[in-house]
Amino acid sequence: MTTTSTVLLGAQDTVLQTPETQAEIFEFIFNDTLLASSFVANIALAGLTILAIVFLARGVSDPRAQLIVISTMLISVVSISSYTGLTSGLTISFIEMPAGHARAGEEVLTMWGRYLTWTFSTPFILISLGLIAGSNLTKIGTSVAFTIAMCVTGLAAALTTSSVLMRWWWFVLSSIFFLVIVYIILVEWSAEAEAAGTSDLFNTLKLLTVVGWFGYPILWGLGVEGIAVLDVGLTSWGYSILDIITKYIVTLLIVMYVAKEPSEITAGSDYGATRKSKSAAATPADD
Repeated sequence: MTTTSTVLLGAQDTVLQTPETQAEIFEFIFNDTLLASSFVANIALAGLTILAIVFLARGVSDPRAQLIVISTMLISVVSISSYTGLTSGLTISFIEMPAGHARAGEEVLTMWGRYLTWTFSTPFILISLGLIAGSNLTKIGTSVAFTIAMCVTGLAAALTTSSVLMRWWWFVLSSIFFLVIVYIILVEWSAEAEAAGTSDLFNTLKLLTVVGWFGYPILWGLGVEGIAVLDVGLTSWGYSILDIITKYIVTLLIVMYVAKEPSEITAGSDYGATRKSKSAAATPADD
């Protein structure tokens, strides 16, 4: 005769194996300590980073320096919002892997909310790096466009269930867009940072960023979305560690430098103005 406890355990096992509602997904997350801690740790670190930025940059007055600071702060603003979505189960789904996948026919947890994080946060990372390097709006805008394309095609790779081949094709497209960004950072911006006098800081930032960013496609390939060598918890912590390095550590290095308002990154009170100042307008033209 089936006991009440057996029925309850069976019901719980069903919830944990095939969660469908947000409440069930939320329960699934917090029954996996490794997975839950990878989300909660980033919420805490993003919040602490925002507070640190406010404290470190409280005296910054140059508008160009302020733009860099705000860009770095928005990285953590996006992260804390996105990781809250992951933790709550709002931006997590279970999708069935297609034929040919290592876990074909199984419903696999997909953290598609991470792609939202990257889509909205990496542009601010690139804006900050581009400004530190002294680059122009064209190159900064190009890098932002390609990073959005990289993240969106990465999301497509994660969500495609029609064909394992199409999943990997999306992954290849995303990787190509990623290599364009790497070229801009390592070649174009490195040369501009040298000319701007910010190469000491920029070289450190580019290494942390580029080396860290190469870890994301590697984890994708090894994780449950790729060949499924790593389980969900390990994959999630891998992504979280990379986020800590490429977001919060990079952010603090930038803000500690910018807070001193060195001449290499400042631009004066007219920077970004849509009209000339009265003093500039009053200056007579040369005869």
